[in-house]
Amino acid sequence: MTDRSIAHGSFTVERTYRHAPAKVFQAWANPEFKRQWFGSPSPDKPTDVMDFRVGGREYNESEHQGSTYTFDVLYRDIVPDNRIIYTYEMAMNGRRISVSLATVELFPDGSGTRMVVKEDGAFLDGLDTCKQREDGTNYIIDLLGKWLDEQG
Repeated sequence: MTDRSIAHGSFTVERTYRHAPAKVFQAWANPEFKRQWFGSPSPDKPTDVMDFRVGGREYNESEHQGSTYTFDVLYRDIVPDNRIIYTYEMAMNGRRISVSLATVELFPDGSGTRMVVKEDGAFLDGLDTCKQREDGTNYIIDLLGKWLDEQG
């Protein structure tokens, strides 16, 4: 039998963007925009889903270093230009590696936005860690900032 374990962890990532909360929110909400910075969902993959609404689902699969990862989201609360709350699980090669609650908060900051992303996760069976997820989240959030700046 495989060893089973849960490592609980939380982290917070903050960024300040020179763009208004409405623009930052749309980067999360608009499927085409999100695909450009997050990499999903892909219109070429029929299994990918982006249904951005309370109760809606986002699902995508990606390949990384020889493994297939799935990202399966359920949107729990959405307040335009203010907050997004979702739960999600990730799997690697069909094996669940984590289950998390994530919140995205957008605060006006002058003419820009301060964004706070917080995640509380259960990292399973030693297949993922809070530190790895925090590093990945920082990477993705930096991609968002780069994408926003490229849009002008």
